[in-house]
Amino acid sequence: MRDLAFVGFLVALLGLGFKRPFLFVLAYAYVDIVAPQHLSYFLLNSIPLSLIVTLMAMAGWLIADDKKGFSVAPRQWLMLAILAWAGFTTLHADMPKYAPDKWEWVWKAVLWSIFLPFTLKTRLRIEAYLLFMTLSAAAIIIVGGIKTAASGGGYGALNLMIASNTGLYEGSTISTVAIAIVPIILWLARHGTIYPRDWRVRLFTYNLVFACLLIPVGTEARTGLICIGVLAILMLRDVKRRLLYMALIGLAVAVATPLLPESFSSRMGTIQNYKGDSSAASRLAVWKWTWDYAKQHPLGGGFDAYRQNKLQVHTVVNASGATEQQVDWRVSVDKARAYHSSYFEMLGEQGFPGLFMFLLLHGAGLVRMEVLRRRYRREEGEKAWIAPLATALQGAQIIYLTGSLFVGIAFQPFVWMLLAVQIGFDAFVRRTYPRVIERGFRKAAVLTPPLPDGERGSAHAVSSASAFS
Repeated sequence: MRDLAFVGFLVALLGLGFKRPFLFVLAYAYVDIVAPQHLSYFLLNSIPLSLIVTLMAMAGWLIADDKKGFSVAPRQWLMLAILAWAGFTTLHADMPKYAPDKWEWVWKAVLWSIFLPFTLKTRLRIEAYLLFMTLSAAAIIIVGGIKTAASGGGYGALNLMIASNTGLYEGSTISTVAIAIVPIILWLARHGTIYPRDWRVRLFTYNLVFACLLIPVGTEARTGLICIGVLAILMLRDVKRRLLYMALIGLAVAVATPLLPESFSSRMGTIQNYKGDSSAASRLAVWKWTWDYAKQHPLGGGFDAYRQNKLQVHTVVNASGATEQQVDWRVSVDKARAYHSSYFEMLGEQGFPGLFMFLLLHGAGLVRMEVLRRRYRREEGEKAWIAPLATALQGAQIIYLTGSLFVGIAFQPFVWMLLAVQIGFDAFVRRTYPRVIERGFRKAAVLTPPLPDGERGSAHAVSSASAFS
């Protein structure tokens, strides 16, 4: 029955795509995030579903989309440079047996992110893609939230529909993504135009946000707890009554803490006492190894270069006796330890050039979203949605970059899609609402003139199905 449900949904979605080709683009978001081919027992697991949907989306854009005003953004060129460099390091990888396996999905994720902004030409399309991304991730998050509420979860024990440790089904990854999309969920509830902003949408929103907050509890991922803290700080900047907000946060923490599973509290305690935790100590050891490796191999070692590491992990165990406290220093040996950090992942695999391009790509995204946030924060009416969306996309990226300190998800496809939406959103705003600067008593438009109302993503265009064609 589950296979039939997946097949029925995909057939219906792709069938509608022949009438509205942009639906192929939305279908890719669902296929890439949920990965129904891996959830299927036999009907989809032998079909190259992702490749088929990708080809249909690109063909639909080439055949049916208007190419007027077509341009490539600087960040898309930067993505292409990262892809080319990753291809170069793969050809010269230190671990040629393993590197092609990662390259096989990385190039697809990056190439899709380069292509995606070309399709996001209207507000409706931007909103629809964000909605598909959010609901696709929610399919995993809601399952995890229900299981956490019912059983409490556990480190490595929370089954998210499939017994897999890849993609968004990995505990630390889904914990980071679940918290990162909270600002986007809230934006869709407040400014979305696809669904009516009534009590049903608000009820679903609150429950989905609660499920997102439960995911770090269920997975017992320390990264998720840190991301929740960052989310709380980010939301503080747009709250009108900050003292009340901080008081409510403190009250929520005080009420929730006694209700948390004991195993979760014990694991979170290792954030402070990291020297006594072998997992945290091994991360510090592999980071040191990666830095030393990069100094000898500044161009990187290609994908999965970490498999050649051999580490000495030092841990400290405090044992309190009746009359004295003993400190036990332990040394263990570990090898082929993963980076557990996107930054060290880029440094070890792509070297200093790859790390520089990675930081430049994300830095440019943060700056552009801040520019849009400040420029349109006092706008009302037709442009009232722009600053809040820039804030949401920036917040999601900041939370990801924080989580990336402790998780090796530099090429996580979900995040690259998020970057692509930023690029498409930025291009749409600059194209539709050109900036006007004052020059004495004259005004001059910096960009091209505004498009006609039918192409501007106005309320009328948003309600029109033609935006999907």
